[in-house]
Amino acid sequence: ITACRRLQSSLKPHPLCARSSSSPGATAGMSEQNTPSSDQALYQAPPSVRGMTVLDREAFTQTVTVPALLVPTGLVNRALKSLKKLTLQRPGVKRVVEEEGCGETHKLVLLDPRVSSLDAIAGTGLQDLGVASEIRHFALRLTYDNLRSEEVLRAVLPDGHDVTSGFSRVGHIAHMNLRDHQLPYRNLIGQVIMDKNPGVTCVVNKTNSIDSTYRHFSMELLAGEDNMVAKVRENGLLYEFDFSRVYWNPRLSTEHERIVSQLRREDVVVDVFAGVGPFAVPAARRGCAVFANDLNPESFRWLQHNSRINKVTDKVTAFNLDGRDFIRGPVRDLLPDLLRAKTSVHVVMNLPALAIDFLDSFRGLLAHEPGVGVACEGTLPRVHCYSFSKDDAPQRDVVRRAAASLGAELDGVCSVHMVRNVAPNKEMLCVSFTLPKEVVFRSLEEPSAKRQKLEEGTAS
Repeated sequence: ITACRRLQSSLKPHPLCARSSSSPGATAGMSEQNTPSSDQALYQAPPSVRGMTVLDREAFTQTVTVPALLVPTGLVNRALKSLKKLTLQRPGVKRVVEEEGCGETHKLVLLDPRVSSLDAIAGTGLQDLGVASEIRHFALRLTYDNLRSEEVLRAVLPDGHDVTSGFSRVGHIAHMNLRDHQLPYRNLIGQVIMDKNPGVTCVVNKTNSIDSTYRHFSMELLAGEDNMVAKVRENGLLYEFDFSRVYWNPRLSTEHERIVSQLRREDVVVDVFAGVGPFAVPAARRGCAVFANDLNPESFRWLQHNSRINKVTDKVTAFNLDGRDFIRGPVRDLLPDLLRAKTSVHVVMNLPALAIDFLDSFRGLLAHEPGVGVACEGTLPRVHCYSFSKDDAPQRDVVRRAAASLGAELDGVCSVHMVRNVAPNKEMLCVSFTLPKEVVFRSLEEPSAKRQKLEEGTAS
């Protein structure tokens, strides 16, 4: 504790170290860590790089002065261990360097640039060994390779602008959502992201909103190879797909696992908007029979491919239909036998922008099978329907809208899970419920005062 207090009082910006200002509202969307506060003052980019649109790596080179300790060569490892976070932390920079005139007897240990006196190392035990008699200064040459993404981009973009809007990693692809003021620098930004993130060989930028029909983005290549076929591991399984032509969200792995963990071997899964298989494939690996559908022909193709490479083709039956046609066709044909056998059925509807609108497909789905209603008591399918909400009370909002589309009250008989915050004031949620018997077996011609009341409530 005493050593920490001494460190707090002795750490201050070194007068010979450059100082850089942080842009207001800067966002950290890099996969690398943010710049530690300990050496933010170490590097100040040359003014000439401001406004650069074609990356010139040499232009970022400069020499800075950092504090250092002269340490006997035999004590270097102990010094590094004792100093811990007091040493210089900088990509590609060695913390131990040669000191001119000392030969092999002594080395210089480079320190945090804010260490300005020996008080900072009090309590480390090094002074007792005669290690430190003074803080020395070392001229350190920093290059582009020693800088973090955020530092480079902060130096290039106009002062006060957001550095990045973040990116998602999908295999070898970094997927960005650049803002308008960043677009003039997009190719430079793409190159920096690729340089600073090992394994990224392609950087793309989303150019419009998600396509609601096939659920994929239009995107432009910012840097690297024009190869959009990604290989991704999620929850122990391998997926391959053309990222430019299908939908994949790396932030949903926990949600995929949450739903699959509820399944038991021999359950049946009906995946209405299956994509390339992030629900279907792990469910099949769990031992479930899966009926998976997607309207996008590319998603359908990669769904079949992912079933093959994960060795679950015997468990997955794939369809390439509109969601409503899938429910009122193959699903309607399958359900009677499944319900008579009292098989547990889970219906997954992961199309948050539209899925709730498809719930009306279950109205009267088995009205032509009145005898099944008696046999299936307690075994009707469990639905997991995803939706976005911008409402101040998002849980109440999705339940109300789901009930209106379904034509049945859901208050008290459903659960709502908050999946993730998609944007300011926009949440992604999953509402789960057992299909009401009166919805599935009621004739579409039957009047329903409750259904009319729900629909009128939604319209108002």
